[in-house]
Amino acid sequence: MNLSASIFEQGVLGEKLFLTLTIGLVIKAFLIVLIGFLLAKGVKRYLINLSRTTKYVWIVNEDTASTLHNLILIVSIVYAFEALGLLSYEIAGTSLSNLLTAFLVFYFSYLLAKKSKDYWIMRTPQERIPEIQLKAKIFYYLLVTLAFFIALNIAGFTGRLTTLLAAAGITGIVLGFASQTVVSNFISGIFMYFDKPLKIGDPVEVAGYSGIVHDIKILSTRIRTWDGLLVRIPNEKLFNSDIKNLQKYPARRVDVIIGIAYKEDAQRAIDVIKGVLDEMPYVLVEPEPAVFVNNLGDNSVNIAVRAWAPSEKWFNVRTQIVQKIKEALDREGIEIPFPQRVNWFAEELKVKVEKG
Repeated sequence: MNLSASIFEQGVLGEKLFLTLTIGLVIKAFLIVLIGFLLAKGVKRYLINLSRTTKYVWIVNEDTASTLHNLILIVSIVYAFEALGLLSYEIAGTSLSNLLTAFLVFYFSYLLAKKSKDYWIMRTPQERIPEIQLKAKIFYYLLVTLAFFIALNIAGFTGRLTTLLAAAGITGIVLGFASQTVVSNFISGIFMYFDKPLKIGDPVEVAGYSGIVHDIKILSTRIRTWDGLLVRIPNEKLFNSDIKNLQKYPARRVDVIIGIAYKEDAQRAIDVIKGVLDEMPYVLVEPEPAVFVNNLGDNSVNIAVRAWAPSEKWFNVRTQIVQKIKEALDREGIEIPFPQRVNWFAEELKVKVEKG
């Protein structure tokens, strides 16, 4: 009888202990969810308020706030299930809860990076989109890479990460020799982005080509030449070349040489040319145009004309200057000579004249 009573008492005690543990686990799980819920709400409210004052709206906005809110809430639910012992199973040497948390962190980080990239590009003015696209892609890949390593750490694979990196390093060395040009172009593209010697739409002279920058990629830059050809230049070659940006600054100088005959009055010709420049609306008053005798050539007195014009109007202004100066000198009767040569013969020339 005493033995039966003792067994009964032990059973009742075990049930009470099990009930106590179960209630404790439920309370613990509830507290985890509650704390996660409050934290998610607080983070969301803080980010929404911050988005109204910060200039980095492309990353701090309502989408970011909602994404982080959902991430914190779902992770807290995962840990609540783990507290109840529902996710205590081991897979590949780590718990199921760690794997789920790692997946959620990587997935939501990917969503955050993608939304930030798209939001950044969407809010950018049309003329700055090519520049911002490159910056947004770099940010996107950096965030996804960082999230990947954080997820590996959460999953408990950091101990194996060294082995993976060693294997990846050996593979990288092998692939590096095979893809040396690609890597070089990629790094040069990043340097070109920070250096900013040119942008889409700029007229340039680079690597033996002249034209308009059509597109800037991470590995190459495309130029549309003046005769309508598309030229792809690897960024490594572009980075190591002399780049002449024809429209980097708002004003550009027009240089023209005009030759007049030696018999003409040089000062009168200079006054005529200055009058032409004064009448042209796109010739800038400041810096002031300069017209002077540059040198005495074989067949003419060469007058240098240096006038400043808006960079986007440079070609049109140059062609108009040449044409209007020619017309003005013709009106004033100032001769623009052609090359003359005097031939000397070693022996006298005999001319035969035939009658009638």
